[in-house]
Amino acid sequence: MLPGVYQATKKNGAIYYRSNITFHNKHISLGSFSSQEEAHEAYCVAERVLYSDLVFDEYLDWNSLKPLGFDKIISLFNFRDRGMYIANPIYMRSNYFSYYLSPNEELKFDVDDLFYYSTHKILRRQGHLYVNDYGMQVTLMSRYGLKNYSVLHRDYEFANGDETDLRYSNVVLINRYYGVTRYERKGMMRYRVRIHINGNYTIGTYSTEEKAAIAYNKAVDLAKKAGINRNFSENYVENLTPREYADIYMKVKISRKYLDYLETVGRG
Repeated sequence: MLPGVYQATKKNGAIYYRSNITFHNKHISLGSFSSQEEAHEAYCVAERVLYSDLVFDEYLDWNSLKPLGFDKIISLFNFRDRGMYIANPIYMRSNYFSYYLSPNEELKFDVDDLFYYSTHKILRRQGHLYVNDYGMQVTLMSRYGLKNYSVLHRDYEFANGDETDLRYSNVVLINRYYGVTRYERKGMMRYRVRIHINGNYTIGTYSTEEKAAIAYNKAVDLAKKAGINRNFSENYVENLTPREYADIYMKVKISRKYLDYLETVGRG
């Protein structure tokens, strides 16, 4: 066998070839291949990455590193330069890490997220990025408290304008609660609440985000009491005590137009 190559047999008896390399006392699998020559080529490429002076950020000829997969190349560079072997395509920086979706797509994350993304692979479907977590598809933005329907520049924005920079300090939440939209009026922030029931109904405009979130919850409760059976999402306002929440709930005003609509529903 050529260096770094091992013959293996599938359950149906077919022969294939595995390639492995050892670096800093770690045995690294490089993948499975249909021919001994291809497996050996992968081994030679891995040797080149691990034992050469190639500079990661300056090396752009990814095609010359085939037949190794792109993810494996990133893992080897990171192991060589940072001493950490991570199966996912992660390269450690001085105070953050990069997750590569492709040679030209680099996402930036805080080091606090390293364990999560080293064990959860980022996938893409119809332009949306997500991970599989306990059998569920979880969008990346949900980790910042954003809902699936959140819209860039309406519900959140990136402080430095870089949509690939997903460090927490760069993701600025604008509207974090269901039904609440923030806007500025005469230099002051106001919070408009709408609920969707056979069209959009404005519940009111409020001076704080918490009041607006509670007003939405109250509007949902009133809708259910009127017999509107829908799976409404409700807001969880975590920075208020139960007593503070109840006090705001009792005092917060709901638009007369919405209340009149609910009365017609109840009579119907």
